Amino acid sequence: MSRTRVLVDRLLARDPGLKTVHRAVRVSLAACAGFYSCRYGLGQPVAGTYALFGAISVGVLSRIGGGSRARVRTLLLVLPATWVLVSLGTLLAVRTWAAALGMLAVGFAVAFATVGGPRLVGLANGLQLFYILPCFPPYAPDDLPQRLAGVTLGIVLLAAAELLLWPAPPPVDYRDRLARAAAAVAALADRTAARCEGPTARRPAADPDPSAEPMAELRLSRIPLLERPASAGATDRALTQAATALRHTRTQLLRIGRFTDRAGPDPEAATLLHATAEAVRESAAGVRPGRPAPAVPPIEAAVAAFEEQRAAAVHPFTAPDGRDPVQDRAAARLALGSIALEAAEGARFLALAVRISRRAPVPPDRTPPAERPGPFWYAGRPAARLWWNRFRYNLTPRSVYFQNALRTAAALAAARTVAGSLDLAHGFWVLLATLTLMRTTAADTRMTLRPALTGTLCGAAATAVMLVLVGDRHLFYAVVLPVAMLVAFTVGPLLGLAWAQGTFTVVVAMVFAQLAPAGWRLAETRLLDVATGAAVGTLAGLCAWPRGGGRELRRRTAELLADSAAAIRETVAVLTGAPASGGALRQARVTAVLTEATYAQYRSEHHDTPPDGPDWQAAQLAGLHTVRGAEQLLARIAPESLAPWPDTSGSLARDADRAAAAFRGQGAALLAGRPADPADPLLAEARTVLTDERTTATLLPADPAALHAVDLAVWLGGVIDDLAALAAPAADAVPSGAAVSPPGRPPAPPGRRPAVPPDGTGPPRSPW
Repeated sequence: MSRTRVLVDRLLARDPGLKTVHRAVRVSLAACAGFYSCRYGLGQPVAGTYALFGAISVGVLSRIGGGSRARVRTLLLVLPATWVLVSLGTLLAVRTWAAALGMLAVGFAVAFATVGGPRLVGLANGLQLFYILPCFPPYAPDDLPQRLAGVTLGIVLLAAAELLLWPAPPPVDYRDRLARAAAAVAALADRTAARCEGPTARRPAADPDPSAEPMAELRLSRIPLLERPASAGATDRALTQAATALRHTRTQLLRIGRFTDRAGPDPEAATLLHATAEAVRESAAGVRPGRPAPAVPPIEAAVAAFEEQRAAAVHPFTAPDGRDPVQDRAAARLALGSIALEAAEGARFLALAVRISRRAPVPPDRTPPAERPGPFWYAGRPAARLWWNRFRYNLTPRSVYFQNALRTAAALAAARTVAGSLDLAHGFWVLLATLTLMRTTAADTRMTLRPALTGTLCGAAATAVMLVLVGDRHLFYAVVLPVAMLVAFTVGPLLGLAWAQGTFTVVVAMVFAQLAPAGWRLAETRLLDVATGAAVGTLAGLCAWPRGGGRELRRRTAELLADSAAAIRETVAVLTGAPASGGALRQARVTAVLTEATYAQYRSEHHDTPPDGPDWQAAQLAGLHTVRGAEQLLARIAPESLAPWPDTSGSLARDADRAAAAFRGQGAALLAGRPADPADPLLAEARTVLTDERTTATLLPADPAALHAVDLAVWLGGVIDDLAALAAPAADAVPSGAAVSPPGRPPAPPGRRPAVPPDGTGPPRSPW
């Protein structure tokens, strides 16, 4: 095999589809075309410089997602912002202090704007450069028209290259992922319904779950950053909630499979599950544009019919001695029915979220007035209001977006002050190094220093040799610059930071050698500026939140568990008629959103995770399950429904207190840095109590309101099972259905509840 073939194979292995090479070609051609046409064709070196750096800023330093048409739209939409930033940088360059204050304000505003979604995250670094480049001497406000014209030319040329040179196909849309996952969950619902119909239709429990892999494709770790539905708009919010509702539905379907053997045939539950499957299937089809949005009334009618049939059933009573098999079967059927209702409610939430994402009309909010705004509060709200809410919730030192923005702004302002005070010849390199090398943790920033400085040193050495040997021969630099750009913009992303810094040093030297006489000291200046910028970025990382998202994630997760505890108590209080302060569920919902943002940053950082460290995802899922289940209960059950049964209401209130205490205990352990205790007595007692509640619920009269006590007990048992995943090792996990009293073991006598689960096993891991 020839050496060329080997190199091509290695390139294809590192860059499948040659996407990086194609991008490098587009940026290099756009930058060089703008630079040469202005510098040599029109005799406007200022415009040429800004055309070149304009294309590089949005083509290399920025990340723009979507297909070619979507990228072109983004480039054209970003033009007004670039004009504003270039104008501000030009006008504030008159004094160092003015430029530094402007850098502080612009740096914070641009970095904090990333709270609006991943597309703004991708543009942030590039937009910062549009202020950085003109805010250095010479102070030349008369050159502003040339600068604006050059920036516009560079971005327009890059947009044209995106359309004409290897136009990128649209990536896999999140809607398609959601549709495939929903179709798989619908198939799981049909299979679960078949198991509920009777032994002849029941399939082996060992059948593979058809929804496992499609649901895994909805995990954010498998979705490119720029394609995630994480913006502040109603559509992305609805798609995110649709995925959450779909996960909740799937979790309940998996729990049902653990009750079917004990419950026996349950045609009513099977009918409800078939309706659930149909609702999920309609949502899978309706999430794509051009298809009818899913209808909500059919699943609501199925839920109402099931509740009527369940209320009409005759409840058996306890035999005088020990466990009655009939009662045990009735308890399992009650639990199965409650979980089926949760699955159906999840399908209803899914349909509503999909309708909102399609901008279709939605039914009125059924959330009790005391608990509003409900889960779909954003439906029909103006986009500006939604964006303002996103910014307002994150305008706090506890937000990782706020922390990152303040860290970035302070570092850039300090770098601008240092560069202006020392009168560095090319001070913008200082800010560029600070911007590109600083990370969200001090450890990550330190990790970038060695390759960055090594690459810059090698590039500076190569630049010095080139400048000494070539001198001021502009023709050489003009001919070689496109090739140097193509190599730099290709090997940098493929081979790492050292190559990126080294090759970019050579490219910048070639550009400035065509603008003014340059000697070998230009390489020395570049190395000094990069080292200065790296030092400023490192100090900023050491002084401002040096641990990044790690410490904040611990606080946020503990806060989420504490807020979930309050939401549990509030939900039970509302349904039993007890006094409730209100607002706990709403606060838990907000905390869950902020915790997810913190966890996303944490996953992007380097951490040494101890083997007995917290299961952050399990903690988040416990909080999300609590919020989602509470929303569904409050939407389906009228407030004070259980008030006519004070004994049952009091028992459920005590159970809610135990569950809330378990949540607070786990949160306190996380906050204190203690490992979760598998033998936590609070967890054990809560699970045992809920086991008894499910069994004694068979003694209640046949009344819809009384059956809601079963729904509450099942929901509490589910959230406790999810919470227990924080402490239980996988080997000790047992099915969630084991929370109902195991066969062959009598329930705890009334008034006497053991401190450990009756079967001696640990709690299960969440199926999520």
